[in-house]
Parts: sequence; C-alpha cells; structure tokens
Amino acid sequence: MSNYVTAIGLDVHARSIKACALNPMTGEVSRASFGYDPASVAEWALGFESPKAVYESGVTGFHLCRALRALGLDCAVGAVSKMQRPAADRGRKTDRRDAEFLARLLACRNVVEVRVPDERTEAARDLSRALADARDDLQRAKQRMSKFLLRHGHVFDELTPTGRRRGNWTRAYWRWADSIEFGEPDDDAAYEHYRDCVRRCEEARDALARKVAESAGRPEWKPVVDALRCVKGIDVATAFLLACEMGDPARFPNAPSFASWCGLAPSEHSSGESASRGGITRAGNAHVRSALVESAWHVPMSSRDPKPLAPGQEVAPAVRRHTTKCNRRLIERREAMAAAGKRPCVANCATAREMACWVWAIARMATA
Repeated sequence: MSNYVTAIGLDVHARSIKACALNPMTGEVSRASFGYDPASVAEWALGFESPKAVYESGVTGFHLCRALRALGLDCAVGAVSKMQRPAADRGRKTDRRDAEFLARLLACRNVVEVRVPDERTEAARDLSRALADARDDLQRAKQRMSKFLLRHGHVFDELTPTGRRRGNWTRAYWRWADSIEFGEPDDDAAYEHYRDCVRRCEEARDALARKVAESAGRPEWKPVVDALRCVKGIDVATAFLLACEMGDPARFPNAPSFASWCGLAPSEHSSGESASRGGITRAGNAHVRSALVESAWHVPMSSRDPKPLAPGQEVAPAVRRHTTKCNRRLIERREAMAAAGKRPCVANCATAREMACWVWAIARMATA
C-alpha cells in the first residue's frame, strides 16, 4: 500500500455514495454524502492530508476507482471476502456505519486490495462472460422447448440406418421439430415462441464465439491463448477466458496461489492436534473454476499424444514440450485416482486443480 495519512471509506451504491474520512493521527472524523459523482468525491477527499479512499468490491465494479485515480485521488477496491466485521456490528448496518468501517480498516492497513484491471482487460472479460451467458441462455431455451414437446407427447426417436438413435438438435431433429403442428392455435403460438428463442440464442452464441475468436488473435492475448490451446480440453474460447481473467500471470507468486484464487484449493478445519481437510473452497473466480472443471472432464478421454496445432497457432518449442508434459501428467494422475477408487467428481476436481497449476506455468512461459 502507498503512504497515506487520511483514510477514506466509501459506501458506494448505484445512485449514492456515503463517505467517511478518518485521520488516525488526530482522531478527526468527517462525513459527507454524494450522488454517484466521482468529481465531487475527489474534490472533497483531496481537501484532506494525503488521502486514500477504498470501497468494497461488488456489483459497482471498477469505474469509480478508475475515475478517482484519473482525478488524482488514490483509490483502492477492497476484497469484501477478506473483511471481518465485529459480531456486535452485524445487527446494525447502515451506509454511514459501513463507510466508517471501511475507513477504520484502511487506517489500520487491514484492507486486502483487489487488482484493478485496465479497461482493455476488463472489456475482454466482459466479452468472454457474455459468451458464457449466451451459452446458458441457449441451454435454457433448449430445455424449455424440449420439455414443451415432451408434455405434448412429442419425442424425437429417429434412428440411423445402422439402428443408432440420432442426436437432438441435429439437422434431422430440426426437420422433425419444424414438422410438428398442434390442434390448438395457442399451442402453435407457444411452440413458435420456444422454437424462435432457440434459434435466436444459437445465432447470438455463434456471433459472440466469432468475436471471441477474433479477440483471441490480438497481440495482447495470442501468445497465452495459443499456448493454452495445446492443453487437451481447452479450446479457443476457454483459453481466451483463462487469459483475460488471469490477466498478468506474474501477479501470482506461484501455481498454488493461482489455484487458490480459482477456488480450487482444499478446505481445511484444523485446531490443536486435529487436522481436517475437505472439498474445494469455491472461494474464488467462479468463471475460471467452472472452465477448468469442464475442461478436466476431457482428460480421461484424451490420448498421451501431443495435441496438433491449429492453423495460425504459434507456440514456442519449450512451451510445446511443457504442454505435452502437462497432458501426460494429467492423464496419469486421473488414471491413478480412478485406480484408487476415487469418485469421478472428486477425481475431476483434483484434476482441475492440477490443471490450474499447469495453466499458470504455461501462461508464465508464454509471457516471459
């Protein structure tokens, strides 16, 4: 943390900001209320001796922090998950008390600061998360449509010439779905709505996937994305998500710290002579954790052969060798856990944690 004298806590909402300035040397406390106006906050705060402001991480994002820094006020975003509020204060929550609580934490140098990404990195994160949202929307739309048909007794059961059942959402499925008609006009209208929703969601997902692929080819992302794509189970969209969510891999001192940031570290409840460890904490970046867990499910179906490079993919030989070692290591670990009788979900989480460590190491090599 930088040197500062006056600690300023900001309780930020969509339309209002409560501020509390505390000088620990004199004990002087000042309070103020603002609309969501960074200029007014900065003008008030800069009137104090060597000020620094902090507000909680949350839905308000990083806009206020960047705006205050641009106006000359040192500002930080505090990790709300690391703030321990006294038990006696939990039943008395107001914006004024929250601002004072933040000011006191900052005065005591007891705030864990969240890294504020630059606008380009945050924009890449927004695009990647929009693609994930589009996939979720498509899944929900398909679920509504298929269950609407099921309620009316329509089930796709077409077979191939070899006697194998055709999959859903294929061309054959859509030919069958477009041929369905109902006896009631209201059912026809409802079915048309569900069918159109699926098609619109597919178009939105495909459009965002193309934009993600385009952004992944930019110079600031391409080295890490190309390197991570060599890991089996990681495609362009997943590699781009990992790269932009991670940002600069050098900000993590080692691989376990990155796995902990993902929420893939094992939980622990130990005291005295007793030691107890449990499942993963899930206290971390949910987007990265979900991507790694999904990618880990591909490991048991993978071979030990190196993953072939795609057209336009450029990877240094040293990075290529390391990713090949990563793939073999993950397969061997998964096979060992299966032989030990571990449940598939437990083995997959353990594989995802080890994959996170490899991802950090590969990203460091690609950006070195």
